[in-house]
Amino acid sequence: MMKSDQYTERELVQGCVQNNRSHQEILYRRYFPTMMRMCMRYTDDREVALEIVNTGLLRVFQKLHTFTFAGSLEGWIRRIVFHSLSDHFKKKNNSIHFLDVEDRDTPVRATATSDLYFEDIIKLVDMLPGATREVFYLYAIEGYNHAEIGEQLQMSEGTSKWHLSVARKKLKDLIQKHYNLNSYVG
Repeated sequence: MMKSDQYTERELVQGCVQNNRSHQEILYRRYFPTMMRMCMRYTDDREVALEIVNTGLLRVFQKLHTFTFAGSLEGWIRRIVFHSLSDHFKKKNNSIHFLDVEDRDTPVRATATSDLYFEDIIKLVDMLPGATREVFYLYAIEGYNHAEIGEQLQMSEGTSKWHLSVARKKLKDLIQKHYNLNSYVG
């Protein structure tokens, strides 16, 4: 069996696209633990998390030919697995209740954000400025703490916290603006 660190991301992706089973196994083993940790943040049921991760990684293999190497492979995989996570909860609850958009800002009635679908929230998150958007994704979606984010993005822990605070405020404003939720502000 080949060691998983033997291949570059590009070689691994190319091998998977060419349907090379050993490359597919290596990619799966390389990213499974991280994706499982991400999913376990949203469910205590290991079997449900395993189902979500496997569904997400199946989607990764189906879409891998579209990966352009414009960003990190892990980030691209995380986004696809997160879509699977979202789909699971949408089917179960028909709305999102697991993405904590704001916890310290002016309160918005709980039903205001719970009526938004995953795609709506991601569109709003994508409107955030670069570093602020990255910090929000890493913290709120991928589950990194501020020290880890700071190390990954080469910024201080305090700067990461500042970007998260800005993201929350901007998201609150965007939600109110785009979904006319001004009447929900308490």
